[in-house]
Amino acid sequence: MSLLLAFIAILVGFAVLIWSADMFVDGAAATARNFGMSTMMIGLTIVAFGTSAPEILVAIMAASDGHSGLAAGNALGSNIANIGLVLGITALVAPLPIKSSLLRKEVPLLLAVTFLAGVCLFDSSLALLDGIILLCGLVATLYLFYRWQQNSSKGADPLITEEEEEVPDFSQKKATWLFICGLVLLLISSRILVWGATEIAQSLGVSELIIGLTVVAIGTSLPELAASIASARKNHHDIAIGNVVGSNLFNLLAVLPMPALINPDHFSSLVFQRDYLAMLLLTGFLVGMIFWGKIRQSSLSRINGSCLVACYVGYGIVLYLTHSL
Repeated sequence: MSLLLAFIAILVGFAVLIWSADMFVDGAAATARNFGMSTMMIGLTIVAFGTSAPEILVAIMAASDGHSGLAAGNALGSNIANIGLVLGITALVAPLPIKSSLLRKEVPLLLAVTFLAGVCLFDSSLALLDGIILLCGLVATLYLFYRWQQNSSKGADPLITEEEEEVPDFSQKKATWLFICGLVLLLISSRILVWGATEIAQSLGVSELIIGLTVVAIGTSLPELAASIASARKNHHDIAIGNVVGSNLFNLLAVLPMPALINPDHFSSLVFQRDYLAMLLLTGFLVGMIFWGKIRQSSLSRINGSCLVACYVGYGIVLYLTHSL
């Protein structure tokens, strides 16, 4: 009975988490606009965190409850799912053209941040200093986004431009109501989700890390999947790729620091040897596809998408074979 309740809690938690994240971001963005904050800065800050809000709240709740393994697994697993599932499935829906700006800016930044996360995880722990380093990286990334926005003759990065256009124009009363309700529901739903995930882990004898890498990671990646597929179907191809790159940056710089800041802990060596290296290899594979596609003046094709999905399936098999180690 408790296992059934845990599954129900996860389903309800995911649904409310995704819905309340949209509500919270809309309310926060509208409030910022009503108080005179520029749409550019709203896009760079409040809305940019929107797709990572579920991961951030789950990481905070999990770390607060002493489940740092689930929090760290959520961050790494979400990045793996974003590339293998989200981008892979999106490329299967519609081939994704590659822009030069992606190679000059976002891709090198993602590689640098991925290596930075590896340095922090190398000793199989996340200490307070690691969290501070990653948050400093977040500040530096936001500053770079700001400079790229300022220096671009066409305006913002495609991802940021799309986010600016989606800032809602609500009255302050409605914006405040959405902000408060969204925040309360985010807190409640993330707490329910963490409880359900930990109950399943304990009932099945599976580690919290594995649950974070799979069930929670896939669930919190659903907003990225929905947004990327919708963007691809509307021919906003840059948004589809930029959404994944941006989300992965925020997962490493805003989600991964949470367990380090709230509940510093040591992890199994598999966190680095298996999960981080899988994320690094998949990121490198994606970068290779992007560079090769640009050289050939082509796109991320359905074949590329199939390869990414196959890589994710392969990672799932490795998880299954090593989950008891």
